[in-house]
Amino acid sequence: MKLHILMVLAGIAAAADCDRAGGNIVAAGTFIAPSEIKAAIYKVTPEFCRVYGVLAPSSDSHIEFEVWMPVSGWNGKYLGIGNGGFAGSIGYTALAEAVANGYAASSTDTGHEAGGTDGAWAVGHHDKMIDYGYRAIHETAAKAKSIVAAFYGDAPKHAYFSSCSNGGRQALLEAQRYPADYDGIIAGAPANYFTHHLAGFVWNAQALDGAASIPATKLKLIESAALASCDAIDGLKDGLINDPTKCHFDPSTLVCKGEASDTCLTQAQADALKKIYAGPKNSKGEQLFPGYVPGAETGLGGWGAWITGFSPGKSAQLAFANGFFGDMLSQDASWDFRKMNFDSDMKIADDRGAQIFNATDPNMKAFKDRGGKLLLYHGWSDAAIPPVNTIDYYQSVVSKMGRKQAGEFVELFMVPGMQHCGGGPGPNDFGAQSPARADADQSMIKSMEQWVEKGTAPAKIIATKYKADGNRASGVARTRPLCPYPMVAKYSGSGSTDDAANFSCAAK
Repeated sequence: MKLHILMVLAGIAAAADCDRAGGNIVAAGTFIAPSEIKAAIYKVTPEFCRVYGVLAPSSDSHIEFEVWMPVSGWNGKYLGIGNGGFAGSIGYTALAEAVANGYAASSTDTGHEAGGTDGAWAVGHHDKMIDYGYRAIHETAAKAKSIVAAFYGDAPKHAYFSSCSNGGRQALLEAQRYPADYDGIIAGAPANYFTHHLAGFVWNAQALDGAASIPATKLKLIESAALASCDAIDGLKDGLINDPTKCHFDPSTLVCKGEASDTCLTQAQADALKKIYAGPKNSKGEQLFPGYVPGAETGLGGWGAWITGFSPGKSAQLAFANGFFGDMLSQDASWDFRKMNFDSDMKIADDRGAQIFNATDPNMKAFKDRGGKLLLYHGWSDAAIPPVNTIDYYQSVVSKMGRKQAGEFVELFMVPGMQHCGGGPGPNDFGAQSPARADADQSMIKSMEQWVEKGTAPAKIIATKYKADGNRASGVARTRPLCPYPMVAKYSGSGSTDDAANFSCAAK
């Protein structure tokens, strides 16, 4: 009876605290997402205080956000959750996973409701572009931390942010523009050079237009040829290209010698492939953005979805290009990717969009000086954002701040065989976006916390490939250490090549 009374009193106290923070108590395992997606994590979500709010930093702003806080077992930390694509929705499953692991967390729609490739909301709404570009994430972080303090009676001891793709761009903007928002930031496959990155999408669409279109049925042909040419360059034939920048696969070797078929490329298709590998250039031959690299063209997150499309003109890249250049920058739904000029139109894109969307500033002195830590990661087989872009940004920070200074607060991990933010033939689960793993050796989030809270930078992180991606119950297929760039994982020469224990981090 005494225990029951104590539980009732605790529940009343929690409800009062939640009400004071502006929210409502959600009983354990009862949350139902507005989208009615029944994610398994909702069933194991503990009792939490849910706060919904709207931020309006401008007259045309309507930034919806939510803050979730576990009623008991709070670890004293706050976790900010980012958005993929053009955002437009709150990340309920990520919020649920955060509170299930003891974090208070927040997520925002960044100021509009829409599908991830839909840019129509931006037409006639410059302030909404600013909210999406950088303002919403910062405003949400500031408000969320005050709500957390109101609920628990104490501010978070540490604040972290981890996200990928556009979320990686958001992560870098936080470090660059608002260095006091977060103590530790993880930026995965960041779309940080947004104006040039999206121009690369147009470059690819132009290369593949008309007779040069590469059907998805030929992607296995390309992947197999690339692996045959480059898999063994690192001394280990394991189905992964450890460093695709060393791969000099020539698409001309696949050109049909007779009648066109799925076993070869037409000359137009081979030329298109070369352009995609080369990346966009202006009329002077100046590189505007890195090209894509060979390897892992097939699969759910491969070239079929992103670059070539599963049917002509239906790629995710073209959808994003239409949303960005058509809706956001030109405010013209009739914008035609075929007419884009990589001289004049690039200047317009940078003039109109760089200050809103780009996160390319290499000077992170303010973030470093207050003790901030930054972890970057990128899959070598990413078909959405060229992996070399993240290396370029990392090197710009090293160049600006000096190798010693940069080494005190930023590390980069390249992931062989991983596609966009996950998936692909390589080990791709290393706790970058999920706080569920407890072991820092296998969790980028826990490694970040260890660096921020104990001063120990990660020397390596073990990545796991499950037999079914994302399903730990399916069993482990392969593990491999991820190493701080420019080091790579080197095989010891004995033991299974599917076991991380037989690899060590070494210079290239």
